[in-house]
Amino acid sequence: MKTFDDIEVRRPALAKSYLALIDAQPGRPLAMFAPRRVGKTHFLDHDLAPAARRAKWLPVYADLWLQKSAPLAAINHALEEALDEVNVPAGALGRLAKTPVKKLGALGASLDLGDAPSRRPLPAAPELRLDTLVVRLAEAAGRPVLLMLDEIQALGDVPDGERIIASLRAVLHKRRDILKSVFTGSSQEAMVRMLSTAGSPMYQFAQLLDFPVLGDDYLQALADHFATVHARKSLKLPDLQRVFARIGHKPGLMRDLVKALSAEGQTDVDAGVKRFLQDGRQVAGWSALLQPLDLFERALLLVIAQGLPPMGRDTLDRLAQAQGGRPTVAKVRAAIERLRRAGLLARGGNGSTAIDDPLFAEYLQGRTLEQLRAP
Repeated sequence: MKTFDDIEVRRPALAKSYLALIDAQPGRPLAMFAPRRVGKTHFLDHDLAPAARRAKWLPVYADLWLQKSAPLAAINHALEEALDEVNVPAGALGRLAKTPVKKLGALGASLDLGDAPSRRPLPAAPELRLDTLVVRLAEAAGRPVLLMLDEIQALGDVPDGERIIASLRAVLHKRRDILKSVFTGSSQEAMVRMLSTAGSPMYQFAQLLDFPVLGDDYLQALADHFATVHARKSLKLPDLQRVFARIGHKPGLMRDLVKALSAEGQTDVDAGVKRFLQDGRQVAGWSALLQPLDLFERALLLVIAQGLPPMGRDTLDRLAQAQGGRPTVAKVRAAIERLRRAGLLARGGNGSTAIDDPLFAEYLQGRTLEQLRAP
């Protein structure tokens, strides 16, 4: 029986166009930006990787958040896993096929298997290991490698990030005949800083694109399934479009909202969002986000959620209530940077600083500084 969780929208045409862009510029990565939870990873797994396999490429996915403190190790780990899968097929018959025959008995009645082939160990230095792994994997698979690096901005968050980025660029350029790549990132500011800043190792090396969010086909699929569950009830597409934009075009959250409406037999989507904002589990989650922050950082989030410029004169006067004195611009900037690194703030489309999660921003808009003293 089909459920809301079974609804998926595939984008083969978008995947095909991305592969064409990658193939047309050997060695140059494609860098896709979109906020978190809008479907980038799902696209890589369900659209781009299958399209790459059909094109006779070997897709390898690496989440750089797997080991934030050592993102290059996360890349090498993904390549090593892919190499193991190619060299050591699953099942006894697959492993036997990879083992050379040392001696054949009379009439083939017995086999004396030789030692498995071995090569010199992989280099210990992570940068050299990356280069060697790419070569060995492409050679073993007999096809080019498509390296899909998720949350690429993590490279800029480690002390030796610039050196790692330079090594990655060198390998991508050196092995451009066998290595193709696509990057994704959820921090536009970090990606631009890494890819478009003059003097940086990746300066103008990757092609930076805005990853498109899901469109009306996904919303219509939700509405159609709702109609099959509830006879004589329906969800209006304009209402779904408005709420989808309101929640930041997050398909998983949109699905959960429609599921909640379905469970209650309701069709008022805006009322569903209001109930979501008041849900105790959501409030507890947002309170947990505020818990590690000091009062000044909470107050800064509050004024930003209310649409005030964080460096404005009136804003600084309001922030004085959180520390007993007017803060300096330098202190505000430092706090903004900390909140960005924590994933709570992002750069808005007009260049302004905004709350990363639109619903978290709505929650903050309904709070006062006094309430934030003990979230």
